[in-house]
Order: sequence, then C-alpha cells, then structure tokens
Amino acid sequence: MNNRNEVERIRNQYPIGTRIELLLTMDDMQGIEKGTKGTVIGVDDIGTIHMKWDNGRGLGLIPGEDNFKVLSISQEEKIEKSEEHSKEQSQGMRGMSL
Repeated sequence: MNNRNEVERIRNQYPIGTRIELLLTMDDMQGIEKGTKGTVIGVDDIGTIHMKWDNGRGLGLIPGEDNFKVLSISQEEKIEKSEEHSKEQSQGMRGMSL
C-alpha cells in the first residue's frame, strides 16, 4: 500500500490525459499486449494508474510492477507547467535592474 505522499507524487507524474505505452505484456487474465497505448483516466487512493487503453480495455497500471513509458503529458498539464515556469522566472527577476 502506498502512503499519501507517494500517491500524490504518482498523480502529479501521471495526470489525467497522459498518454502511455506498455513496454511488457501484463501478467493478468485480461493481459494487455506489449506496445498497446492508452490514456490515463485517473489515479486511485492506492496509486493504481487507471487507463483507457486504445484496444478498449480498462486495466490499471501499478507503478514499479508494470513496465511502461510516457508518450506525452496532457495539454492542460503542459500549460500549467509552462505557467508555473513563467511565474518562477518573473519572481526570480525581482530586485534586478537593467
């Protein structure tokens, strides 16, 4: 079982809309094949990454057990990170004179 901080880290690392590709076939009766791509639809309270796979299945990923890679982060997350970066840069410019 994951602690609250670990679950929050997983949620931040894999926000809703993130595209993921499975690198190894999952050991499960519903097995998802290697190379299958999907979209994160959420992370639950124990840190399972819930997916909507492009093949129509909905099996979740367990970080540290399942082998996968991030293809892209959701557009909303990119915008938020860009805004945070811009804010940090402008705050870092305070006190400087040209």
